[in-house]
Amino acid sequence: MPRMPFLLLLALATPAAQAHDPVASDGDKYRVVLENDRVRVLAYDDRPGETTRRHVHPSMVVIAIEPFRRRIRLADGRTMERAFRAGDVLYSAGETHVGENVGTTPTRAILVELKDGTTVRTGER
Repeated sequence: MPRMPFLLLLALATPAAQAHDPVASDGDKYRVVLENDRVRVLAYDDRPGETTRRHVHPSMVVIAIEPFRRRIRLADGRTMERAFRAGDVLYSAGETHVGENVGTTPTRAILVELKDGTTVRTGER
């Protein structure tokens, strides 16, 4: 087998390559609000007990619209939980994950995905 097709098949078999754009994988939960050459702004809504499919985000800022609780399962197997209050803001350097609403309230958030590789400086509260 020629080397290039073999390497392409190997790359497609990795978990990161199998992750999808969240709008494609979970179009019932993610909606594009604005997109240009610098950012993509997504609105996210789900209900208690709902889980996303595996997907990938670039660097992003998450803004909680209402209080909610989520469990995130990362591609490397680590799991983390976080409770958000309305107005909480979180910066993420980007990741592949599955998200699950483990609370008793819907998840309502705005995600601002960065397209140019810029990192965000976070302030202290």
